[in-house]
Amino acid sequence: MTRFGDGLAAGPDLVEAAETAVRQALAPLDAPPDLVFVFVTGADPGTVERAAERATDVAGARAVIGCSAAGVIGAGRGVEDEGAVSAWAAVLPGARLEPFRLETLRAEDRLIVVGMPEGRDDDVVGVLLADPFSFPVDAFVERSGDALPGLPLVGGLADGSERGDTRLFVNGEVYDEGAVGLVIGGPVVAATVVSQGARPIGPDMVVTRAEENVLYELAGSPALEKLEEVVLALPEADQELAGRGLLIGVAMDEYADEHEQGDFLVRGVVGADTDTGAIAIGDVVDVGRTVRFQVRDAGAADEDLSELLERFDLAPVEGALLISCNGRGQAMFPDSGHDAKLLGRAFGGAGVGGFFAGGEIGPVGGRNHVHGFTASILAFGSAGRDA
Repeated sequence: MTRFGDGLAAGPDLVEAAETAVRQALAPLDAPPDLVFVFVTGADPGTVERAAERATDVAGARAVIGCSAAGVIGAGRGVEDEGAVSAWAAVLPGARLEPFRLETLRAEDRLIVVGMPEGRDDDVVGVLLADPFSFPVDAFVERSGDALPGLPLVGGLADGSERGDTRLFVNGEVYDEGAVGLVIGGPVVAATVVSQGARPIGPDMVVTRAEENVLYELAGSPALEKLEEVVLALPEADQELAGRGLLIGVAMDEYADEHEQGDFLVRGVVGADTDTGAIAIGDVVDVGRTVRFQVRDAGAADEDLSELLERFDLAPVEGALLISCNGRGQAMFPDSGHDAKLLGRAFGGAGVGGFFAGGEIGPVGGRNHVHGFTASILAFGSAGRDA
Protein backbone atom coordinates (compact mmCIF):
# COMPACT_ATOMS: atom_id res chain seq x y z
CA MET A 1 0.00 0.00 0.00
CA THR A 2 1.33 3.43 -0.94
CA ARG A 3 0.61 5.83 1.92
CA PHE A 4 2.71 8.88 1.03
CA GLY A 5 3.07 11.04 -2.05
CA ASP A 6 4.65 14.33 -3.08
CA GLY A 7 4.32 16.82 -5.89
CA LEU A 8 5.77 20.09 -7.15
CA ALA A 9 4.66 22.50 -9.85
CA ALA A 10 6.15 25.85 -10.89
CA GLY A 11 4.87 28.63 -13.10
CA PRO A 12 3.32 32.10 -13.16
CA ASP A 13 -0.18 30.79 -12.30
CA LEU A 14 0.19 29.71 -8.67
CA VAL A 15 -3.44 28.64 -8.35
CA GLU A 16 -2.99 26.22 -11.24
CA ALA A 17 0.38 25.12 -9.82
CA ALA A 18 -1.27 24.40 -6.47
CA GLU A 19 -3.86 22.14 -8.06
CA THR A 20 -1.19 20.34 -10.10
CA ALA A 21 1.13 19.79 -7.12
CA VAL A 22 -1.66 18.40 -4.94
CA ARG A 23 -2.91 16.06 -7.65
CA GLN A 24 0.66 14.79 -8.13
CA ALA A 25 0.93 14.09 -4.40
CA LEU A 26 -2.42 12.29 -4.31
CA ALA A 27 -1.84 10.22 -7.45
CA PRO A 28 0.20 7.33 -5.94
CA LEU A 29 -1.98 6.95 -2.82
CA ASP A 30 -4.12 3.85 -2.41
CA ALA A 31 -6.64 5.65 -0.19
CA PRO A 32 -7.91 9.21 0.40
CA PRO A 33 -5.34 11.33 2.26
CA ASP A 34 -5.64 12.09 5.94
CA LEU A 35 -2.98 14.81 5.97
CA VAL A 36 -1.67 17.18 3.30
CA PHE A 37 1.06 19.80 3.66
CA VAL A 38 1.21 22.63 1.11
CA PHE A 39 4.02 25.16 0.68
CA VAL A 40 3.85 28.13 -1.68
CA THR A 41 6.56 30.43 -3.03
CA GLY A 42 5.28 33.64 -4.55
CA ALA A 43 5.92 37.39 -4.52
CA ASP A 44 2.30 38.44 -3.96
CA PRO A 45 0.73 37.40 -0.63
CA GLY A 46 -2.76 37.54 -2.10
CA THR A 47 -1.85 35.08 -4.84
CA VAL A 48 -0.17 32.81 -2.29
CA GLU A 49 -3.40 32.86 -0.31
CA ARG A 50 -5.54 31.92 -3.31
CA ALA A 51 -3.13 29.09 -4.17
CA ALA A 52 -3.42 27.75 -0.62
CA GLU A 53 -7.21 27.87 -0.78
CA ARG A 54 -7.24 25.96 -4.07
CA ALA A 55 -4.83 23.37 -2.70
CA THR A 56 -7.10 22.83 0.31
CA ASP A 57 -10.14 22.33 -1.91
CA VAL A 58 -8.36 19.78 -4.12
CA ALA A 59 -6.72 17.90 -1.23
CA GLY A 60 -9.94 16.83 0.50
CA ALA A 61 -7.95 15.71 3.55
CA ARG A 62 -8.83 15.66 7.24
CA ALA A 63 -6.05 18.18 7.84
CA VAL A 64 -4.36 20.57 5.39
CA ILE A 65 -1.48 22.66 6.77
CA GLY A 66 1.09 24.92 5.13
CA CYS A 67 2.74 28.28 4.73
CA SER A 68 4.42 30.72 2.38
CA ALA A 69 8.02 29.68 1.77
CA ALA A 70 11.34 30.94 0.44
CA GLY A 71 11.43 27.85 -1.76
CA VAL A 72 9.67 24.52 -2.06
CA ILE A 73 10.72 20.87 -2.14
CA GLY A 74 8.97 17.96 -3.83
CA ALA A 75 9.12 15.49 -6.69
CA GLY A 76 12.82 14.91 -5.98
CA ARG A 77 13.85 18.54 -6.48
CA GLY A 78 13.80 22.00 -4.99
CA VAL A 79 12.71 25.32 -6.49
CA GLU A 80 13.82 28.77 -5.33
CA ASP A 81 13.45 32.29 -6.72
CA GLU A 82 10.34 31.56 -8.78
CA GLY A 83 6.67 30.91 -8.15
CA ALA A 84 6.09 27.29 -7.18
CA VAL A 85 3.97 25.03 -4.99
CA SER A 86 4.88 21.75 -3.31
CA ALA A 87 2.48 19.29 -1.72
CA TRP A 88 3.02 16.25 0.49
CA ALA A 89 0.21 13.83 1.26
CA ALA A 90 -0.11 11.06 3.82
CA VAL A 91 -2.55 8.26 4.57
CA LEU A 92 -2.42 7.68 8.33
CA PRO A 93 -5.06 5.10 9.30
CA GLY A 94 -6.29 5.57 12.85
CA ALA A 95 -4.02 8.56 13.51
CA ARG A 96 -5.25 11.43 15.65
CA LEU A 97 -4.65 14.76 13.89
CA GLU A 98 -5.11 17.92 15.96
CA PRO A 99 -4.59 21.09 13.90
CA PHE A 100 -4.01 24.28 15.88
CA ARG A 101 -3.45 27.98 15.50
CA LEU A 102 -1.32 29.86 18.03
CA GLU A 103 -1.80 33.50 19.00
CA THR A 104 0.29 35.76 21.22
CA LEU A 105 -1.39 37.82 23.94
CA ARG A 106 0.27 40.44 26.13
CA ALA A 107 -0.30 40.09 29.87
CA GLU A 108 1.33 42.87 31.88
CA ASP A 109 5.08 42.52 31.24
CA ARG A 110 5.06 39.21 29.39
CA LEU A 111 3.69 37.43 26.34
CA ILE A 112 1.38 34.45 26.56
CA VAL A 113 0.95 31.97 23.72
CA VAL A 114 -2.52 30.43 23.49
CA GLY A 115 -4.01 27.75 21.26
CA MET A 116 -1.75 24.73 21.79
CA PRO A 117 -3.65 21.48 22.32
CA GLU A 118 -3.26 19.74 25.65
CA GLY A 119 -0.78 16.90 25.63
CA ARG A 120 -1.97 13.30 25.51
CA ASP A 121 -0.24 10.05 26.35
CA ASP A 122 -0.32 8.85 22.74
CA ASP A 123 1.14 12.04 21.20
CA VAL A 124 3.88 11.15 18.68
CA VAL A 125 5.10 14.40 17.12
CA GLY A 126 4.12 18.01 16.53
CA VAL A 127 4.66 20.18 13.45
CA LEU A 128 4.97 23.96 13.86
CA LEU A 129 5.00 26.64 11.13
CA ALA A 130 5.52 30.17 12.42
CA ASP A 131 5.50 33.78 11.26
CA PRO A 132 8.92 35.23 12.21
CA PHE A 133 7.60 38.77 12.58
CA SER A 134 4.79 38.24 15.08
CA PHE A 135 5.44 34.98 16.92
CA PRO A 136 8.11 34.43 19.64
CA VAL A 137 9.21 31.18 18.05
CA ASP A 138 12.60 30.87 19.79
CA ALA A 139 11.16 31.27 23.28
CA PHE A 140 8.15 29.06 22.55
CA VAL A 141 10.19 26.22 21.08
CA GLU A 142 12.85 26.34 23.80
CA ARG A 143 10.14 26.08 26.48
CA SER A 144 7.93 23.60 24.64
CA GLY A 145 9.36 20.73 26.66
CA ASP A 146 7.89 22.23 29.84
CA ALA A 147 4.36 22.46 28.42
CA LEU A 148 4.47 19.27 26.34
CA PRO A 149 7.07 16.96 27.89
CA GLY A 150 8.61 14.52 25.46
CA LEU A 151 6.84 15.85 22.36
CA PRO A 152 9.30 16.43 19.50
CA LEU A 153 8.55 19.47 17.33
CA VAL A 154 9.54 19.75 13.67
CA GLY A 155 8.90 22.71 11.39
CA GLY A 156 10.22 26.08 10.35
CA LEU A 157 9.72 29.79 9.81
CA ALA A 158 7.41 30.84 7.01
CA ASP A 159 8.60 33.38 4.43
CA GLY A 160 7.55 37.00 4.03
CA SER A 161 9.43 40.17 3.12
CA GLU A 162 7.86 42.15 5.97
CA ARG A 163 5.22 41.87 8.69
CA GLY A 164 1.87 41.03 7.18
CA ASP A 165 3.30 39.32 4.07
CA THR A 166 3.61 35.86 5.61
CA ARG A 167 0.80 33.40 5.02
CA LEU A 168 -0.03 30.44 7.25
CA PHE A 169 -2.82 28.04 6.34
CA VAL A 170 -4.72 25.44 8.28
CA ASN A 171 -7.91 23.69 7.14
CA GLY A 172 -9.12 26.45 4.84
CA GLU A 173 -8.25 29.36 7.14
CA VAL A 174 -5.39 31.71 6.21
CA TYR A 175 -3.49 33.89 8.70
CA ASP A 176 -0.78 36.53 8.40
CA GLU A 177 0.55 36.24 11.96
CA GLY A 178 1.10 33.78 14.77
CA ALA A 179 1.75 30.12 14.10
CA VAL A 180 -0.09 27.03 12.88
CA GLY A 181 0.55 23.33 13.00
CA LEU A 182 -0.75 20.06 14.26
CA VAL A 183 -0.11 17.30 16.76
CA ILE A 184 -0.06 13.76 15.41
CA GLY A 185 -0.96 10.97 17.80
CA GLY A 186 -2.14 7.40 17.89
CA PRO A 187 -0.81 4.42 15.90
CA VAL A 188 1.86 6.32 13.97
CA VAL A 189 5.53 5.35 13.56
CA ALA A 190 7.71 8.44 13.16
CA ALA A 191 11.22 9.65 13.91
CA THR A 192 13.13 12.92 13.57
CA VAL A 193 16.66 13.90 12.63
CA VAL A 194 18.41 17.27 12.38
CA SER A 195 21.52 17.66 10.20
CA GLN A 196 23.88 20.59 10.74
CA GLY A 197 25.18 22.61 7.83
CA ALA A 198 28.31 23.92 9.53
CA ARG A 199 31.80 22.70 10.43
CA PRO A 200 33.68 23.71 13.60
CA ILE A 201 36.92 25.70 13.38
CA GLY A 202 39.37 26.57 16.12
CA PRO A 203 39.21 25.29 19.70
CA ASP A 204 36.41 25.02 22.23
CA MET A 205 36.22 28.15 24.39
CA VAL A 206 34.34 28.96 27.56
CA VAL A 207 32.29 32.15 27.68
CA THR A 208 33.82 34.16 30.53
CA ARG A 209 31.89 37.42 30.12
CA ALA A 210 28.59 38.00 28.34
CA GLU A 211 25.39 40.01 28.47
CA GLU A 212 22.30 38.83 26.61
CA ASN A 213 23.47 38.01 23.06
CA VAL A 214 26.76 39.94 23.31
CA LEU A 215 29.94 37.99 24.08
CA TYR A 216 32.61 40.19 25.66
CA GLU A 217 35.17 37.57 26.65
CA LEU A 218 36.04 34.05 25.52
CA ALA A 219 38.53 32.06 27.59
CA GLY A 220 39.41 35.23 29.49
CA SER A 221 40.30 37.33 26.41
CA PRO A 222 38.24 39.80 24.35
CA ALA A 223 35.88 37.82 22.13
CA LEU A 224 36.82 39.69 18.96
CA GLU A 225 40.51 39.06 19.67
CA LYS A 226 39.82 35.34 19.98
CA LEU A 227 37.82 35.39 16.78
CA GLU A 228 40.63 37.07 14.84
CA GLU A 229 43.12 34.62 16.32
CA VAL A 230 41.06 31.64 15.14
CA VAL A 231 40.48 33.00 11.63
CA LEU A 232 44.12 33.98 11.05
CA ALA A 233 45.25 30.44 11.96
CA LEU A 234 42.99 28.87 9.34
CA PRO A 235 44.06 27.63 5.91
CA GLU A 236 43.29 30.07 3.11
CA ALA A 237 40.25 28.09 1.93
CA ASP A 238 38.68 28.17 5.39
CA GLN A 239 39.45 31.87 5.75
CA GLU A 240 37.45 32.40 2.57
CA LEU A 241 34.53 30.42 4.04
CA ALA A 242 34.71 32.49 7.21
CA GLY A 243 34.61 35.66 5.14
CA ARG A 244 31.32 34.59 3.57
CA GLY A 245 29.59 34.40 6.93
CA LEU A 246 30.96 33.30 10.27
CA LEU A 247 28.92 31.20 12.69
CA ILE A 248 29.27 30.14 16.29
CA GLY A 249 28.19 26.89 17.90
CA VAL A 250 26.95 26.54 21.48
CA ALA A 251 27.79 23.11 22.88
CA MET A 252 24.71 21.10 23.80
CA ASP A 253 26.54 18.80 26.23
CA GLU A 254 28.81 20.74 28.56
CA TYR A 255 30.22 17.53 30.02
CA ALA A 256 31.50 15.95 26.81
CA ASP A 257 35.28 15.59 26.60
CA GLU A 258 35.29 16.79 23.00
CA HIS A 259 32.80 18.65 20.83
CA GLU A 260 32.74 17.95 17.11
CA GLN A 261 30.42 18.61 14.19
CA GLY A 262 26.81 18.02 15.19
CA ASP A 263 27.45 18.67 18.88
CA PHE A 264 26.48 22.35 18.72
CA LEU A 265 23.48 24.59 18.27
CA VAL A 266 24.71 26.79 15.43
CA ARG A 267 23.99 30.53 15.47
CA GLY A 268 25.10 33.45 13.33
CA VAL A 269 27.73 36.01 14.29
CA VAL A 270 25.74 39.18 13.59
CA GLY A 271 28.11 41.99 14.59
CA ALA A 272 31.33 43.11 16.25
CA ASP A 273 32.50 46.17 18.20
CA THR A 274 36.17 47.02 17.76
CA ASP A 275 36.08 49.46 20.69
CA THR A 276 34.93 46.93 23.27
CA GLY A 277 36.21 43.78 21.57
CA ALA A 278 32.72 42.24 21.79
CA ILE A 279 30.81 40.19 19.23
CA ALA A 280 27.05 39.85 18.93
CA ILE A 281 25.48 36.50 18.05
CA GLY A 282 22.00 35.29 17.24
CA ASP A 283 21.21 33.84 20.66
CA VAL A 284 21.56 34.47 24.37
CA VAL A 285 24.50 32.57 25.87
CA ASP A 286 25.27 32.40 29.58
CA VAL A 287 28.69 32.70 31.17
CA GLY A 288 30.25 29.27 31.55
CA ARG A 289 28.86 27.81 28.33
CA THR A 290 31.23 26.26 25.80
CA VAL A 291 31.29 27.69 22.27
CA ARG A 292 33.23 27.09 19.09
CA PHE A 293 33.34 29.10 15.89
CA GLN A 294 31.91 27.50 12.74
CA VAL A 295 31.86 27.99 8.97
CA ARG A 296 29.25 26.97 6.43
CA ASP A 297 30.73 24.15 4.40
CA ALA A 298 28.92 22.34 1.57
CA GLY A 299 31.16 19.29 1.87
CA ALA A 300 30.66 18.96 5.61
CA ALA A 301 26.90 19.52 5.27
CA ASP A 302 26.67 16.81 2.60
CA GLU A 303 28.74 14.37 4.66
CA ASP A 304 26.79 15.00 7.88
CA LEU A 305 23.38 14.50 6.28
CA SER A 306 24.56 11.41 4.38
CA GLU A 307 25.95 9.79 7.53
CA LEU A 308 22.82 10.57 9.56
CA LEU A 309 20.61 9.02 6.89
CA GLU A 310 22.82 5.91 6.66
CA ARG A 311 22.37 5.14 10.34
CA PHE A 312 18.75 6.24 10.53
CA ASP A 313 17.00 3.55 12.58
CA LEU A 314 13.54 3.84 11.06
CA ALA A 315 13.32 1.38 8.17
CA PRO A 316 11.70 1.25 5.81
CA VAL A 317 10.86 4.96 5.55
CA GLU A 318 7.64 5.43 3.58
CA GLY A 319 7.44 9.22 3.65
CA ALA A 320 9.35 12.22 4.96
CA LEU A 321 8.80 15.92 5.53
CA LEU A 322 11.95 17.97 4.88
CA ILE A 323 12.54 21.52 6.11
CA SER A 324 15.86 22.89 4.83
CA CYS A 325 17.47 26.22 5.63
CA ASN A 326 17.20 28.76 2.82
CA GLY A 327 21.00 28.93 3.03
CA ARG A 328 21.27 25.23 2.11
CA GLY A 329 19.76 25.47 -1.35
CA GLN A 330 21.50 26.94 -4.35
CA ALA A 331 23.41 29.29 -2.04
CA MET A 332 25.42 26.31 -0.76
CA PHE A 333 25.03 23.49 -3.27
CA PRO A 334 25.06 23.27 -7.07
CA ASP A 335 21.26 23.19 -7.14
CA SER A 336 18.23 23.54 -4.88
CA GLY A 337 17.50 19.82 -4.84
CA HIS A 338 20.58 18.63 -2.95
CA ASP A 339 18.89 17.62 0.31
CA ALA A 340 15.83 16.20 -1.45
CA LYS A 341 18.03 14.01 -3.65
CA LEU A 342 19.97 12.68 -0.63
CA LEU A 343 16.71 11.73 1.08
CA GLY A 344 15.44 10.18 -2.12
CA ARG A 345 18.51 7.94 -2.39
CA ALA A 346 18.45 7.02 1.30
CA PHE A 347 14.72 6.36 1.53
CA GLY A 348 14.14 4.79 -1.87
CA GLY A 349 10.67 5.50 -3.22
CA ALA A 350 9.45 7.39 -0.14
CA GLY A 351 7.36 10.50 -0.72
CA VAL A 352 9.51 13.49 0.30
CA GLY A 353 8.17 17.05 0.38
CA GLY A 354 8.84 20.26 2.24
CA PHE A 355 10.17 23.79 2.01
CA PHE A 356 13.10 26.15 2.53
CA ALA A 357 12.83 28.08 5.80
CA GLY A 358 14.53 31.02 7.46
CA GLY A 359 14.94 28.94 10.60
CA GLU A 360 14.29 25.26 11.16
CA ILE A 361 12.67 23.56 14.15
CA GLY A 362 13.77 20.15 15.35
CA PRO A 363 14.82 18.20 18.44
CA VAL A 364 18.48 17.65 19.29
CA GLY A 365 19.62 15.96 22.47
CA GLY A 366 16.05 15.42 23.62
CA ARG A 367 15.10 19.11 23.45
CA ASN A 368 13.40 21.16 20.75
CA HIS A 369 15.35 24.05 19.25
CA VAL A 370 15.20 26.60 16.46
CA HIS A 371 18.22 26.05 14.20
CA GLY A 372 20.05 27.74 11.38
CA PHE A 373 21.69 26.15 8.30
CA THR A 374 20.17 22.75 9.09
CA ALA A 375 17.95 20.15 7.47
CA SER A 376 15.16 19.08 9.83
CA ILE A 377 13.45 15.83 8.88
CA LEU A 378 10.30 14.09 10.06
CA ALA A 379 10.17 10.55 8.68
CA PHE A 380 7.33 8.04 8.82
CA GLY A 381 7.84 4.30 8.91
CA SER A 382 5.73 1.28 8.18
CA ALA A 383 2.46 1.19 10.07
CA GLY A 384 3.18 -2.39 11.09
CA ARG A 385 6.54 -1.61 12.68
CA ASP A 386 6.91 -1.09 16.41
CA ALA A 387 8.14 2.38 17.43
